[in-house]
Amino acid sequence: MAEGLRERKKRQTRQYISDVATGLFIERGFDAVTVAEIAEAANVSVNTVYNYFPAKEDLFFDRSAGMVDRLARWVRGRREGESAAVAVLRELREEVESISPRVGLLSDYATFMKVIEEAPALRSRLWAVAQEVQANLEQVLREETGAGEEGELPHLMAGQISWIHGTVIAVIGREMAKGREPREVSREVLALLDDMEDLLSEKVLGYAVRGHD
Repeated sequence: MAEGLRERKKRQTRQYISDVATGLFIERGFDAVTVAEIAEAANVSVNTVYNYFPAKEDLFFDRSAGMVDRLARWVRGRREGESAAVAVLRELREEVESISPRVGLLSDYATFMKVIEEAPALRSRLWAVAQEVQANLEQVLREETGAGEEGELPHLMAGQISWIHGTVIAVIGREMAKGREPREVSREVLALLDDMEDLLSEKVLGYAVRGHD
């Protein structure tokens, strides 16, 4: 269905406010910028900003919505004969190998990380996002394996699989914060993924295998 004029205008307004806010955060730091200053710079009212972004942190993590269900989407879309963990490993390898900004492999990531490191509210939000990623993954594992709400195995498996993703993102963030080249970090993280796969038990690597339809 084609996007209507009203929807397109709302999307463009949201994106513009987010871009203006991000520019101010990078220039002055998250804590030093108020929502009122963002509204003024974007030429909108404070109420308009809050209509699109309920909290100030949402302005900085505007694209986190695509993050919180990432692992769940990867597991739902796993290939025939592929387990949940193997699907996540494959998807991560593909993103790292393609030097995707979705995993933090972009030249100005050091600037982005500096803003987070200097703002306790952003660090707290990042932790909350990681918890939501794991909770969404656990729910999908319960659905895909027929475990329902009973048993601890989906919870334990979600923790193991989230460890893969969280470790990769953390290592990339740490190395990119040093101002390193994305391609160089990509090569190292691909080797790290091999090491991480070796550390996982057969039970983890064989959990929630997609069978024949």
